[in-house]
Amino acid sequence: MKLETKELYDILLHNMGPQGWWPANNEIEMMIGALLVQNTNWNNVVRSLDNIRQLTAFDHQRLAALTSSEVEELIRPSGYYKSKAKAISTLLNWLAEYDFDYHQLSQHFGEELRNELLKLHGIGPETADVLLVYLFHRVEFIPDGYTRRLYAKLGYSHTENYNRFKKEITLPSDFTTEDAKEFHGLLDEFGKKYLSGKPKETKHFLSAYFI
Repeated sequence: MKLETKELYDILLHNMGPQGWWPANNEIEMMIGALLVQNTNWNNVVRSLDNIRQLTAFDHQRLAALTSSEVEELIRPSGYYKSKAKAISTLLNWLAEYDFDYHQLSQHFGEELRNELLKLHGIGPETADVLLVYLFHRVEFIPDGYTRRLYAKLGYSHTENYNRFKKEITLPSDFTTEDAKEFHGLLDEFGKKYLSGKPKETKHFLSAYFI
């Protein structure tokens, strides 16, 4: 029998403790970090975020006043800086149409909010789900790379594809937004610690807690 999601969540929380994700001090920093982390590692994102913080303090008006070239230079450490600069500008302009009222925007689009996010430049399925959870306080499963690797080791199928695997997992009905955030953070931190290193370490942890 496969380990159920609630069991997995409880095991990770018990052994690793609360993670307090997403690592950001405000909504603007959070959403920019979500855009920048695509196709790079978090250390590079931190460098870019530090550059933005020093110049704008993550104030959306000060960010909007920057030229595309200025934004590109600030986020250069994260790679793909031209595309990511456009993604930042597009998302900020879209949010500005609703005066950065995330609750109003969430109510306006309802169940179509994810599809609306996917229409924006630079936002794919994973980034859309991250924004739904951390910006719009929805309850969503975020099957990123680390998560799918773990579920694959636990015997689940279709883990090679983000959208297909997302349909395979239903979060517990009593999950809150905070639970969804915590689950995502736990899965990512587990992945960094146990799915990126030596195979023996991974096998030992899985054997000890999951199998």
